[in-house]
Amino acid sequence: MTLSGKLKQAALVTAIAAACIPLSASAHRMWLLPSASSTGAEKAWITVDAAVSTDVFYADHMPLKLDNLVIIAPDGSQTKAENASTGKYRSTFDVQLAQPGTYKLGLINNAMSASYKENGQTKRWRGTAENFAKDVPANAEDLVVTQSTGRVETFVTAGKPGGKALAISGSGLELQPITAPTDLFVGEAASFRFLIDGKPAANLKVTLIAGGIRYRSKLNEISATTDQDGKFSVTWPGAGMYWMEASIKDDKAVKPAKERRASYVATLEVLPQ
Repeated sequence: MTLSGKLKQAALVTAIAAACIPLSASAHRMWLLPSASSTGAEKAWITVDAAVSTDVFYADHMPLKLDNLVIIAPDGSQTKAENASTGKYRSTFDVQLAQPGTYKLGLINNAMSASYKENGQTKRWRGTAENFAKDVPANAEDLVVTQSTGRVETFVTAGKPGGKALAISGSGLELQPITAPTDLFVGEAASFRFLIDGKPAANLKVTLIAGGIRYRSKLNEISATTDQDGKFSVTWPGAGMYWMEASIKDDKAVKPAKERRASYVATLEVLPQ
């Protein structure tokens, strides 16, 4: 392989590794941060930051790549980001809210990782299912393959909440808001449902952390567990941006993987009364 080819492969591996960080086991957290989650009218613009960081919403580690960015408009169609760029610590992009209603913005990732031995040496691989047979030797020993799927999302509304953007795809771990995700207020209870492959994700542990970690001595995380219908509720203790995370392991992986790790992250804005 040429030097140029090796550099491209290294860049791909780095991007996939960042996208598939097992959130619950890592000190780094992925997030999308909109400049606002609600605007008074359509045709408004928002700017979104995308990063992986130690403290939520402070870009101090690495940017999130935007290759798998999907923006769903209120009518269910996909729209494009504008002015996208990636810097040292964060990526940014703009979105014009051309339709009234709620938009869903998300990075959707699906990759595989493997560990194995070749000639007595332990090796590790990350890539796509399509490249597995090409990159991993057929006679690899002690082969362990894991599929990693993940969603990093946020929601923005122009005018009143509504529309088709919140529809569930039925693939991987997904959040189905019961309370409008851009209509959250301090002191009020909000309800959500988690689904895995379109079915209720029961007994799932959910963590919520308010922004501003840098300026307080305690994390003050909020913990919840979904019921048999995948539902949970939270009463917001304060205004600001909140980081939500949940993850699950199961045996529903795409072959040759035997284990799937599915993760979900969302940024939600809570407003004062």
